[in-house]
Amino acid sequence: MLPHDFAGLYVGGEEVDRILRGLPGLGGATVDKVRPLLDSLAPAVAAAREAFVGSLTGPEPFARMARRAGLAPAEAEVLAVLAAVELSPQRMRLLAYVQDNVALPRPTLATLGRMFAADDGHPGERAVAPGAALRRAELVEVGADGPWATRMCAPAPRVSWALRGDDSADPGLPPGARRVAGPAAPDPPHLLLVTGADAASRLRVVTGGTLISPLPATPGEWAALVREATLAGLVVVLELDQPLPPAARERIAATRHLTWVLSADKELPLDTLPDRPWSEERLDSGTAEADDWQGALGIPPDPGYRLTRSQLGLVAAAAGGDPGRLPDAVRRLAGGHLDALAVRVRPRRGWVDLVLPPDQTAQLRELAARYRGRDIVYDRWGFPPLPSTGVVALFSGPSGTGKTLAAEVIAGDLGLDLYKVDLSSVVSKYIGETEKNLERIFSAAASGDLVLFFDEADALFGKRSEVSDAHDRYANIEVAYLLQRLEAYPGIVVMATNLQGNIDQAFVRRISVSVDFEPPDEPQRRLIWAGAFPPGAPVAGLDLDFLARQFKVTGGIIHNAALGAAFRAADEGGPVTMERVAFALKREFQKLGRLRTESEFERYFDLVNGVDDVAPAR
Repeated sequence: MLPHDFAGLYVGGEEVDRILRGLPGLGGATVDKVRPLLDSLAPAVAAAREAFVGSLTGPEPFARMARRAGLAPAEAEVLAVLAAVELSPQRMRLLAYVQDNVALPRPTLATLGRMFAADDGHPGERAVAPGAALRRAELVEVGADGPWATRMCAPAPRVSWALRGDDSADPGLPPGARRVAGPAAPDPPHLLLVTGADAASRLRVVTGGTLISPLPATPGEWAALVREATLAGLVVVLELDQPLPPAARERIAATRHLTWVLSADKELPLDTLPDRPWSEERLDSGTAEADDWQGALGIPPDPGYRLTRSQLGLVAAAAGGDPGRLPDAVRRLAGGHLDALAVRVRPRRGWVDLVLPPDQTAQLRELAARYRGRDIVYDRWGFPPLPSTGVVALFSGPSGTGKTLAAEVIAGDLGLDLYKVDLSSVVSKYIGETEKNLERIFSAAASGDLVLFFDEADALFGKRSEVSDAHDRYANIEVAYLLQRLEAYPGIVVMATNLQGNIDQAFVRRISVSVDFEPPDEPQRRLIWAGAFPPGAPVAGLDLDFLARQFKVTGGIIHNAALGAAFRAADEGGPVTMERVAFALKREFQKLGRLRTESEFERYFDLVNGVDDVAPAR
């Protein structure tokens, strides 16, 4: 047959005859012979239907699809007709002829109604109604435009691919959704709430293959999620960080052919749960156990790192399965989450750099030991972790006495990073903003093992005031919120203040270790001066005994003076001398507004008492 000028735009009678002759069971009967033809075909149709119903219990993709969607035989017939047309261009052309419109190559609602009208009780077009099983399972799509009768019906593309043997995931799934292979989903389907611990520990409760997803954001994502779980026979696990919105509750309540798991770290409010029977499991601990460590890194649990199963999975991936890279991988846990809210300090100094009285040093070592031994005390020995397994420390003392250095040393000893919270980015004059910023900090910090350091903490953890206006009331709310977060935080929080008396007593009661930092005495100052100049620094004639004896200053001032003298020496092309150190001390005294006395500077007094800034060359 030669192509005509309007090929593809209409279906001619000759072409219909050719198609009809090529299809089994159809002979192109005339109108007056329709009834006898239907009667003659009735036994074959009945036998075909019986065979079709019998096939629904088999292992074929269509049969599995129908069972997983909970389709009745009549609903499965409608899906079979739609799929047969969708997968055959010839049937599409024939249907366009039957429907007398080349723009309607798929069955319309009216056609489905006529096709099954002779079968008593058959739903026909009602099988694709909005509340029908085919639509609840998102297997069929119905056009939304045009008159109702001419709206075309078709299987979703993912259904057609599945019938052709392709098991690729639906491209419309929510971003981050993933399939995890496993045994068949439990029967009968149910709704399970799993709360507490961490996401990986909550997943261990779920049986069967899973489709793990965040909460879908659009109707299209919901449709893809339901369809994928139906086709693959998977349990849907929704990882929630907020209560279910009404649209989500309706979806879950309507899809009773699926097992749903709502996974959340906190209990979900009862009035936000879907309208269907449910059960709940509450997990108290998500700490990774020996088998988790063995499976992830091939080693027994490291007592220095109290990781959840979720954290251990991330650490193992970051370390590439290499236990030797464990410390760096643990440090990387919170990377990116906190950098916009706090300053990361990678510990470089150790216990030898910390010059403190023996008792204060012992207290700091006890703090590190308390954190390192949580697994033994709380898990093995059974002490109750009240209010949490975290450690809260208070460092009080004048500026420059080593509070920040002590926090850095402890973090380094534990193999953790130190995050110094920038108060200017946290405290807000707007009501409620401070709590939001603190929630972001504590939530981000919970994603990894680290040390949270609040410098000048009395700005945040100060005493609550008598309520005289709205500002006082909301300031007290901020303090109460901080108390709650401190109780729940599982890591280390170090609060530093110049005056311990400024800290609210409610915070003091929650402090695990309190260390008072005092200005160093002369022997300690001598050690600090000695450690302030690296071995590679060019020094000449430094009298460390004189510096330690004469200048009653803190370690912070000593380090600043040593650095200032070094820069002056570098600029002038000479070594670090006593004169340059004395001049650097002058600058430190000027910053502090402290008078320079002859009794302190002695023979260097004339050098630092002048108005000019030029130090004599030495």
